[in-house]
Amino acid sequence: MLAQPLICVADVQQTSAWFQRVLGFESDHGGPEYEQLMSGGALVLQLHLWDAHEHPHLGNPETKPYGNGVVLWFMSEAVEQDYERAVQAKAEILEPIKINPLANHLEFWLREPNGYVIVVAGPYGQLGAFAENTA
Repeated sequence: MLAQPLICVADVQQTSAWFQRVLGFESDHGGPEYEQLMSGGALVLQLHLWDAHEHPHLGNPETKPYGNGVVLWFMSEAVEQDYERAVQAKAEILEPIKINPLANHLEFWLREPNGYVIVVAGPYGQLGAFAENTA
């Protein structure tokens, strides 16, 4: 089983463009009401317009902050390059790239334009003994 998260947004096309520009995702569906975003040939995120298709369980667009208590966490083998792309794209960085000594990997945190929190992190244990010696 693989997770394929779906988030509701006010503007699917604008949000898709943000994820493509900031995280390097690729559009696999496109359109004003629904989008599938890919990374490395795998579906990693779905975007859905709040009021499209009469889905009764997507939530209430008036209740904010969106995603309170949920973090969209993406594992990447190229965290440093991903961070540089996010900085170049002027994304809202919540925590700059750093070593997480508990997971022994690099990670950074940002917020996308709808208010959802995003983490990009290397594989667990990626840094091995290096992180233990520098923490």
